[in-house]
Amino acid sequence: MVHVLGSRILLRPADPERSRAFYGGTLGLAVYREFGTGPERGTVYFLGGGFLEVSGRSDEPPAPGLRLWLQVADVRAVYEELSAGGVEVLRAPRREPWGLIEMWIADPDGVHIAVVEVPADHPLRSRP
Repeated sequence: MVHVLGSRILLRPADPERSRAFYGGTLGLAVYREFGTGPERGTVYFLGGGFLEVSGRSDEPPAPGLRLWLQVADVRAVYEELSAGGVEVLRAPRREPWGLIEMWIADPDGVHIAVVEVPADHPLRSRP
């Protein structure tokens, strides 16, 4: 049995400065901690109950199946803000058959990011 005490997603971008500008500036994720020095230093961002670490550099593209899922309170407000800020929206917000309101964007390396709102009437909001 693995007893997990914490977790984070490790992202090795092609251009660390560009990715830090996207996650910290464009998306406005709060910084949990930073470490190291120079252009390949590490930055760990809060992701709700988890973390995203942007550190190092990769000469290879990210795994094609890698996706991030970010829950927000108001996906339409995020859509307006990111669109106005020049972020390419891959798909505008819409209610999915499973009841969530989702939109899709991509980071500078092409990692697809689902930005999701859980409506008040969705089962994820109910408690037994």
